[in-house]
Amino acid sequence: MQSNQHVVVTGFGALTPVGNDRESTWQALLAGTSGIGPITRFDASALPTRIAGEVSGFDPAELFDRKRQRRSARFSQLAVAAAREAAADAGLTVGAEDGGIDAERVGVVLNNAVAGMDGVESAVDAMHADPRTVSPYFVSSVIPNMPACEVAIDLGVRGPVTASALACASGIYALLEGRRLILSGEADVVIAGGTDSAITPVMFTGLSNMGALSRRNDDPEAASRPFDAERDGFVFGEGAVVCVLESAEHARARGARPYAEVAGGALTSDAFHVSAPDPSGTSAMSAMRQALRASGTEARDIDYICAHGTSTRINDLTETRAIRDVYGPHAYDLAVSSPKSMVGHLIGAAGALSAMVCALAIRDGVVPPTINLDTPGEECDLDYVPGTARKTEVRAAAVNAFGFGGQNCVAVLRAV
Repeated sequence: MQSNQHVVVTGFGALTPVGNDRESTWQALLAGTSGIGPITRFDASALPTRIAGEVSGFDPAELFDRKRQRRSARFSQLAVAAAREAAADAGLTVGAEDGGIDAERVGVVLNNAVAGMDGVESAVDAMHADPRTVSPYFVSSVIPNMPACEVAIDLGVRGPVTASALACASGIYALLEGRRLILSGEADVVIAGGTDSAITPVMFTGLSNMGALSRRNDDPEAASRPFDAERDGFVFGEGAVVCVLESAEHARARGARPYAEVAGGALTSDAFHVSAPDPSGTSAMSAMRQALRASGTEARDIDYICAHGTSTRINDLTETRAIRDVYGPHAYDLAVSSPKSMVGHLIGAAGALSAMVCALAIRDGVVPPTINLDTPGEECDLDYVPGTARKTEVRAAAVNAFGFGGQNCVAVLRAV
């Protein structure tokens, strides 16, 4: 069901493997810069996969005092940093007493996929060495809702605060849930996005044993290669991307500049497998069609799709087939690209990054490339913008995000 009210994005913040803010990330993506390299977070020399997309140069000491650093996990620290940037970008001040927005009318939807896995592994090691060294803040730092709560505490937000875990679809679903809170009248402004930081020995061992990760350790910058014939798995990454959502009317009233409208979206389930996508793509197609319908957008009006594009054989093939089925002949006229070719898979933050990419593509009239696409894989016959960014008008864009367990989330962003 559509609403007469429009929800727009007025601010973005980002920490990714290619940049520690919104604009540096965007410019790196347009330049086709890879942020994939050898793992530095732990000794990975014994593992089959020894590469990742790490956020570098982020020093929590520049944002938090020592006590707060000890009490918070990295995925929360990244989220708070991104949320501060998004709020500043939007010119958002929370607190009527400070001349800003009533704190009870501001909400937070900050999603993740794997929560504080790094903290869990560290605590287990500490437990085996000396139980007395396990932090009393261990539990509160690693639970999934903590990034949302930390952002609320940091910005003084007292409206609805929530977190959902939808695996790799978590980040884009946050924007749809934030939109719903605004349309329902529960909030005037929502800070929404995704975060994850789980570059850990156990995580990499499990994913390696699953066969999900690329093993192109000797050439990490070429390891993530969505839609390419030589793709051999995804590259695990970390990061946080956060945006500020508000009604178009609310944004106008306070003189805020909108990047784009979050016009609508949809969520479906494969009900097929815990990790593999349904090769028929039926539910992914349904999510795409429902998102178009919910946003009041025709397939022919979409100029760009920010693809899920993980660089796994089955995902890229299934997504390509689904796009062809839903968009018909227009599938060959629109641009499709995957930023994961440069940053890897940011898991809970991946969909939020894709939303930022779509909004900035609308703003600047340019779409980022899919790098490492030398020879398209079997049936991968769409326009994936190989190698080099492309100047083109983007009036409407779609985000595809497909998660473990068969969760398919698609959102449509439009120019305002």
